Amino acid sequence: MNSTLQIAFGLLGGLAIFLFGMTMMSECLQKAAGERMKKILALLTKNPVMGVLAGALTTAVLQSSSATTVMTIGFVSAGFMNLPQAISIILGANIGTTMTAQLLAFNISDYIFVIIFFGFLISFVAKKEKIKNIGQTIFAFGLLFEGIEIMGSVMSPLATSPIFTEMIGKVSGIPILGVAVGTLMTLVVQSSSATIAVLQNFASQAGPDGVSSVIGLEGAIPILLGDNIGTTITAVLASIGQSKDAKRTAVAHCTFNVTGTFLFIWFIGPFADFIQMISPKGPEIEVISRQIANAHTSFNVVMTIIWTPLIWLLVEIVTRIIPDGEQPKAAVSDLHYLDTKLLGQPAAALQLVAKEVARCTSMVGDAVRTMSKAVKEEDKDVLKEVYENADNSHKLNEKITEYLTNLFSAGGLTEEQAAQTAEIMYVMSDLDRISLLCRDVADSVKEKTEKKYKYSKEAVKGLKSSLGIVEDMYFDAIKAMTSKDPESADLVHKAKDEITVLDSDLRKAHIERVRKGKCDSNLAVPFNKILHSIDRIGNSCVNIADGAWGGFEFMALPEKKKK
Repeated sequence: MNSTLQIAFGLLGGLAIFLFGMTMMSECLQKAAGERMKKILALLTKNPVMGVLAGALTTAVLQSSSATTVMTIGFVSAGFMNLPQAISIILGANIGTTMTAQLLAFNISDYIFVIIFFGFLISFVAKKEKIKNIGQTIFAFGLLFEGIEIMGSVMSPLATSPIFTEMIGKVSGIPILGVAVGTLMTLVVQSSSATIAVLQNFASQAGPDGVSSVIGLEGAIPILLGDNIGTTITAVLASIGQSKDAKRTAVAHCTFNVTGTFLFIWFIGPFADFIQMISPKGPEIEVISRQIANAHTSFNVVMTIIWTPLIWLLVEIVTRIIPDGEQPKAAVSDLHYLDTKLLGQPAAALQLVAKEVARCTSMVGDAVRTMSKAVKEEDKDVLKEVYENADNSHKLNEKITEYLTNLFSAGGLTEEQAAQTAEIMYVMSDLDRISLLCRDVADSVKEKTEKKYKYSKEAVKGLKSSLGIVEDMYFDAIKAMTSKDPESADLVHKAKDEITVLDSDLRKAHIERVRKGKCDSNLAVPFNKILHSIDRIGNSCVNIADGAWGGFEFMALPEKKKK
């Protein structure tokens, strides 16, 4: 194999190991952090400084600004946060992502295999999931550095190549060309951390004189600025098909980095002098990796300081770029909050699931109310409402369940999150059963009205009583589910016993009325069908109330309406 191919494959192989290590470390850190992610995000307040802090901490945990940005866009699209809050998170994410470059600036080449071995040993021996995740994080951290080492070893010959050094000289002399190179690199790799790591490693190679860096700090800074622009493409891609505010969040991310690059490109010399002043002293090839990391951190900190008090202006800019317009109206049964791009961040995805489940539960509640009304009034318009509510909740239920299945198959769930996801799926199953039973009741009422059967006053009174109990049961079950309220759960169980007794009494009374000729015998089938459906709805309400004691926090829903 000729030397050019060897260098190319070595560079690509090293980059692949680096990216694999980075992705694995991010995933394992998310699992190890678990529900702490929610606490970090809970730091978000109307105060922009707290938003910046939340974004920085989240990105430091995830080791990926792209992951934080995608998560933020998902939250904006779902209505969990407004545009100014999202922008403050994005500003913080830009600071948090610089931690990767700071870690890579440490010279730990002598300990890489020790780190990999101990990481493997911990993950192999550990029984507890959290300890196993910590071991895998250490293992991935070692792989990340091994990828850097491989790239460094294959790039060494390039540093002495006259053709290559001439090309680098042109890039160093024309800052805008360096910005273009950095942007293109990150667009291709889809990871600013990876391209900055390559830049740090390459800059650490000695030039022809054997002492100075092959590119120098002033040559590296424009490429670094380009890397920051290139990373915004992830946010742009994540915003496709999302709400206008989600798109504006992505544009704000682009604006932050583009304006920063435009500002800093005029002061590369003074900026390089400042970075050299605050960085460790020594031979250039030994300290330039830390200098690049410090330049990366300084750029993002300065731009965050500039933009934080001007978030209102950034909101104004992105609103003008993406003006308000007519939003396509989503169907009632469409997902309003869930985003497939968040399947890789289960803690965030489950928060949005809670909001979507709340919508579905409200729809089922509407189906239960209209079902009760349809039986009492036998109105065609009310029957139509029952069918619409039941069908919409059924379709939405299917979409939520499919999303939860995809969340399982994505493989990023911790044991606790997997248990919570299973808990939600059980609840969704009972909610779906209730909506379909409401439809069955509507079918029975429809059959009765079409054939012009008439219930006796006693039968109507018994049905109204039974329907009133089951309607209250549903909303008590929901209260037990959302607030973990044992009193509501007790009410559901007592009501179920009451319905069981009432069901038996109503059936016996109906048979007696048929025997005495007070009720049409043809009414026996639809009457018993309604009673059977009410009883099964009661069973599902009990299941929901009994299954409310898991670890998942369901969102509060509207309580039953007063009659």
